[in-house]
This record gives sequence, structure tokens and C-alpha cells, in this order.
Amino acid sequence: MSFDLILFGGTGDLTWRKLMPALFQAWRHGQLPPGGRILAVARDDRTHEAYRDFIRERFTEVDSAKRPSDEEFAGFARLLFYRRMDLSQPEHYAGLKHWVEAPSADEGRADGPADTVVLFLATSPHLFPEICAQLGATGLNGPRVRVVLEKPLGHDLASAREINRAVRAAFTEEQALRIDHYLGKPAVQNLMALRFGNALFEPLWRRESISHIEITIAESLGVGTRGDFYDRTGALRDMIQNHALQLLTMIAMEPPSSSDADAIRDEKLKVLKSLRPFTAASVERDVVRGQYRAGTVQGQGVVGYLDEAKVPADSRCETFVALRTGVENWRWAGVPFYLRTGKRLPGRDAQIVVHFRAVPHSIFPGPARANKLVIKLQPEDGLELHLMAAKGSGTHERLSPVRLDLDFDKAFPSERVGAYEKLLLDAIAGRLNLFVRSDEQEQAWQWVEPVLRHWEADSEGPRAYAAGTWGPPASSAMVARDGNAWDEEA
Repeated sequence: MSFDLILFGGTGDLTWRKLMPALFQAWRHGQLPPGGRILAVARDDRTHEAYRDFIRERFTEVDSAKRPSDEEFAGFARLLFYRRMDLSQPEHYAGLKHWVEAPSADEGRADGPADTVVLFLATSPHLFPEICAQLGATGLNGPRVRVVLEKPLGHDLASAREINRAVRAAFTEEQALRIDHYLGKPAVQNLMALRFGNALFEPLWRRESISHIEITIAESLGVGTRGDFYDRTGALRDMIQNHALQLLTMIAMEPPSSSDADAIRDEKLKVLKSLRPFTAASVERDVVRGQYRAGTVQGQGVVGYLDEAKVPADSRCETFVALRTGVENWRWAGVPFYLRTGKRLPGRDAQIVVHFRAVPHSIFPGPARANKLVIKLQPEDGLELHLMAAKGSGTHERLSPVRLDLDFDKAFPSERVGAYEKLLLDAIAGRLNLFVRSDEQEQAWQWVEPVLRHWEADSEGPRAYAAGTWGPPASSAMVARDGNAWDEEA
């Protein structure tokens, strides 16, 4: 299956930091279909060779394990092409259509158009409506075309709906792939297998056996050079509305009728519609927002958010959010779900922790810990099952915690692929399971919008927390009200 993959925003950070390394890994692993071309489009005036040199230089800034040798890059570079485009000019889209429909030997293909065309919009989301309208007007929206939309998809519910209206005017729902790279992580993909491919956990996956669930997406980095973007976004929009809620739906969904993409996405949508809605009172009680101050992260002193480049001195942007919610259905009634994300936390750590209820009566002396399942998303992918085992003998026998640890990288060393590599290959192949449908996305915005509106009217602003800590103390107090605590063993 031949393909053309066209990257709008071909010189931007997302392209050279994430997409090109992922595409190179797919090429290195022999996973890219034959007869492929990768076209970067941007406003700069460059030749194909100049763009290839640009990408070669950028590869020196990515993880060393993902850097190509000179010989490897020479092979990969034969797939790379560049085209100058002003995204507001209709004639430039007409030229792009000609490149797709009448390929030439000196631009990678002389045997006719590709079987599949994937348009990846790695641009600012405010350009999505204009780009989609131009693509539709030019006719670059036929049945063999797919468009991939990178987050953030909107700033609120109204802007998300506007983008979706523009996309639907040019493309069908099946052609529009809204990407969330957390869904491409191996541990997230294995949630489906864990729950629905094994008889062990599904009978326990309910309120009778589970006391509470927490989802943490922590970053040790600050905002870096992205202060102007981040200050318009904040942690709730950047991480909770998309990544954290998608993880929650994967954990809480009912068994789908099949592995069909819409069967899975139907069940995820039901979870989003079942989330307890926020009121002004519940935002005050169940949502904590914070903003980091100067501190120490992993032994290094760092400045506070207000001292970062391009951040306004009076910014009220949140760099940390913790919240408590529930899924109001029979399976999960009464089970609190805690979501937490933030910058300048102690480490780069993303995990889901499923806490099981304690045994109803312990016959062993001393306190007994309840079992828990830790689904690790980063920095490594894997599962940890925490159990209790007997220690000592006779009258001195007592329980001691042990854990079963599965590292996916070690278990499947030759089959591991990165999140973007997985999702790009799925986009080319037309596999939709790990992409977000528009009604899911809009429902997620609808759920977080009362929090955003409440914060706009709140004069207090975010709580301060020292960089290198786990956020404002109010986050721990919120969980402690239920008799629980965040899992912070690392």
C-alpha cells in the first residue's frame, strides 16, 4: 500500500521532535509500507536537500537511541520532500493537489497516485478551519484521504465545536483522526487486553472490589520556552481535558461488543457522559489548582513559573491540577477517581493506580495493606501487582508486601514501538481504534467547562507550591477526606 504523508507545519517543533523520529523508527523497523513519500510543507523557501539537512541536524537533539547513522539517514531521507506553502493561498493547495495526483520520478514516485494520503495538521489549531476549508475546496478530501488533527483541539467547548464543524464540512468522521498520543502508549493499549483478554481482573473491576482509582501525569520540566503558549492553555486544558480523561475512559468503560473502533468509542463516550458534573460548590471542594514557585527538582535549583520566559508577571495560569470525580453508574457508584497533573513535580511519572478494597477480616497480626495494581505509562511501560505474602514462622508469622512486576520493554523487546510511531502507522493503515471521535472530544470539553468558568470568576487564583514537590498541600487534603492518599512511593 503506497502512501503520501503530508506534514503541515513541517519545520515546527512537533514535526522534528516527535513525528520525524517516530517515522524514522517505523522505517528502521521495516514497518512503513513500501512506496511511501513524506512531504513537509511550511512557509520557508527550501529545497528538498536543504530540508533533509535541517532534519539531519535536528536528529542530534533527540534521544540517542533514536538517532540514525549516516547510512540509515541516507536511506530514510529518500522518502523526505519539501514544499513551500502559504496556508492562506488557494493556489498553493492546488499545487499540493497536483503533487499528490501527478507524482514525478524526481519527487519519489512515477507509478501514479498513492493508495492513501494522510494529511497531518501539526500547526496551531486556530489554522485547522482554514486548512480544512481549503483542502475541501481544492478536492483534497476524497475517500483515500485522511486528516490527522493534533491537540489542543479548541480552547473551550465553543471553539472545539467550531473546529469540528469546519472539519465535518470537508471530511467524514471516519476520515478525521484526532490524535492523543497517550492512547498510543503500550501500557494503555494493554489496558484492553488486561481487562477483556483475561478472566482474572474483569470480575473484580467494579465497586465491590475497588476502593478508588488515581491517575497521575507528572512532569519535572517547567514551561521552558513555551511560556506564551502555556499561559493561554494551562494544565486543565493541556492534560486533563484530553490525556487524563482518555485514560479514565479506558479504565472505566464497559466491555465493548467487539474490537471495532466505534464499538470501543461508544463505550468511552458513555463514561464521559456518566462523569459527575461540576457545580460551583463541587469545584471549590473537589478541584485544586496550583502554580509552581522556585524550588529544587532532581537536585537542580529552578525558578518559579512567574519568572519563566514569556510568562506575564501577574499570570493566574495553573501549572497543577488535582481533582476528585466519580462515574455515576452501577459499576462505579461510590468509587472516587482522582486525577492529577502538573509541571515541576518531583519526576516525570505517569501511572494509573487501581486500589482494591482491604480484606474484610485479617487473621494475621499487624496492619495489612490492601492490594493495588499500578499501570505504569512513563518513564517505563509496565504493570505492578502489589500483594501480601507471609513472612516469618509460627507465632511470629506476619504479612509483608511483595510485588509482581511486568516490564513490557523486557517482555516484548523486539515488538515495542513508541506512541507516535504506533499512531502514525495506524493513521496510514486506517485503524481508528486509538483516535478520538468528535463527540468524545466535545463531551470532555463540556465536563471541564464549569471548572474553567468558575476559575474565571475566582479572585484568589492558583495556590503556590514549591518546584520539586507534589503540588499544593490541598491536593493531599482533598484525597485524605476520603481516608485515602496519593501513591507516591517513587
